[in-house]
Amino acid sequence: MSDKQTLDVYAKAAGTYAEKFAHIDDIDVDQFSDLTAFFDLLPPNGLVLDYGCGPGQWAAKIRTSGYRVDAMDASPEMAGLAKAAFDLDVTVGTFDALDAAARYDGIWANFSLLHAPKADLPAHLTRVKQALKPAGAFHIGMKLGDGEARDHLGRFYSYYQPEELTELLETAGFAVSRKRTGSGVGLAGTDDSFVILTAHG
Repeated sequence: MSDKQTLDVYAKAAGTYAEKFAHIDDIDVDQFSDLTAFFDLLPPNGLVLDYGCGPGQWAAKIRTSGYRVDAMDASPEMAGLAKAAFDLDVTVGTFDALDAAARYDGIWANFSLLHAPKADLPAHLTRVKQALKPAGAFHIGMKLGDGEARDHLGRFYSYYQPEELTELLETAGFAVSRKRTGSGVGLAGTDDSFVILTAHG
């Protein structure tokens, strides 16, 4: 997430976002199933990167589930919230700052890469694949739709159809093992459809 306008929105709304969404215990049955599918692909005590961690609730949940966690986000304000709420040391950096090689057992990208332009996603997926150990797990959540647009808050979004996203992951060398679609209300207050894919190398 390197778009300045999007980052400015999160800078201003970081506290509100955290109040609404950064509660480690507010995980519904469908979200729990996403975590379970991801955990099923991880070794005990595996190392996971939360790639676009926001205020840190998912990284914290993964850590309390028995895994080691690194966290990265482009927003310094979100990184500060993650540190204050969950004592997470977040690396502040954009998606293209990921340069690890065969380091992680899993990478969790939960509604973060949707802020990257569509033209950039293949390169980001290549970085993810390179950062994972062989057969490493990958979770990705994106909004359903077509093209690119800004929401009424000014945040940039790329939208995907499930088949389109599956093809992109397969081209990057992943095998998709699970797909879930649903809808939910985010910071903008709109009820948006989404797709969750779980994959491995």
